[in-house]
Amino acid sequence: MSGHFDPHAADEVYRAGVPLEDATGVVILLHGRGASARDILSLAGALGGEQLKLAFLAPQAAGSTWYPNSFLAERESNEPWLSSALAKVQSVVELAEAAGVTRERIVVGGFSQGACLATEFVATHPARYAGLIAWTGGLVGPLGSDVSHAGELAGTPAFQGSGDPDPHVPWSRVEESARVLTAMGAKVTSRRYPGKPHSVSAEEIEFARELVWGAFSGNTGVT
Repeated sequence: MSGHFDPHAADEVYRAGVPLEDATGVVILLHGRGASARDILSLAGALGGEQLKLAFLAPQAAGSTWYPNSFLAERESNEPWLSSALAKVQSVVELAEAAGVTRERIVVGGFSQGACLATEFVATHPARYAGLIAWTGGLVGPLGSDVSHAGELAGTPAFQGSGDPDPHVPWSRVEESARVLTAMGAKVTSRRYPGKPHSVSAEEIEFARELVWGAFSGNTGVT
């Protein structure tokens, strides 16, 4: 990370669902630009938290923004915030691991800027996760740049949903991200919604719910 400036390090991690020490699994939710951890935690109930005995963890970004510029900007222009954001997610994963929850029992998800951060985190910290949920997001980097990553996701189920056109996330980057994740061994389900506003639709929440239930209840997950 550039210098010693770590803008997200001290910000709070909010919680919902069952206590972490009692959880059978963990869902990490990353909010979008200008939103809050409390906002995205409101989805915990819709994803089946209480029934599945899941703990939900949502870190708060400094100034409600994970990084200052578009995720399609030159990577250097988003530093050190981007590296700090990735480190923050890593610290939340380690919080779960310290409670005995392995990565195979951790879902990482988010909306918009949080979806980009979730996707970038899973690609740059490859392992078998319980799942990746990307509501309107993709891998970080300028259009036309190489956003591929090395590593093995070992069958990690991933859901991507996005409107087309979207004012912030081109569908081409969603497709490109799906190709990269698939090449890394993820099982990716992508859904394109023509004309959908920059928001999370009821159908996208249902896809995410199916992924979560598939991961933690023994069902097959998204189809």
